[in-house]
Amino acid sequence: MQTPTILSVGYARVSTDDQDLTSQRAELHAAGCSRIFAEKITGTHSKRDELARMLDHLRPGDIVTVTRLDRLARNTRDLLDIAERLKASGAGLRSLAEPWADTTSPAGRMVLTVFAGIAEFERSLIVDRTRSGRKAAKERGVRFGRRPTLSPAQIAHARRLMDEEGQTSTETAALLGVHRATLYRALNKKSSS
Repeated sequence: MQTPTILSVGYARVSTDDQDLTSQRAELHAAGCSRIFAEKITGTHSKRDELARMLDHLRPGDIVTVTRLDRLARNTRDLLDIAERLKASGAGLRSLAEPWADTTSPAGRMVLTVFAGIAEFERSLIVDRTRSGRKAAKERGVRFGRRPTLSPAQIAHARRLMDEEGQTSTETAALLGVHRATLYRALNKKSSS
């Protein structure tokens, strides 16, 4: 029985069309990458076609190599999500510029585990601060959400126009400068409160 060949798969990315992938490709070839997925797209985009294609291409034992981690991930959370996908497919991760980020070694796996813990801790702090901030704002009388399109006076006026003066909902909505559905929502909300 043959053992599967381990492939070193490269991923290269530049942010703009003006930038060139040549140096990243050369570094990845020199590092032994047999296949390189490359794209020109800003890292802020969550939909990166070549990254998705590479992740689908991976087999157990493959190693994804990047020149730097910021070429692969947009932020720490994105890096951890990608690392989880790699782990789920049985592949490893290696960065040429950051040797500590090598999930094929126990030390690299430990570092990413620590990063995951820090990211989780940071997320919980943000959630707690947001919750506390919202609570304090509500206590000060701040109202969240969109402002109502129609004021209570406009809703009362619309009700009089429709109930007492016989205006249609279309005519009343046009008079108030809103869509008929907006008028209905405002009337229903007011009557249910």
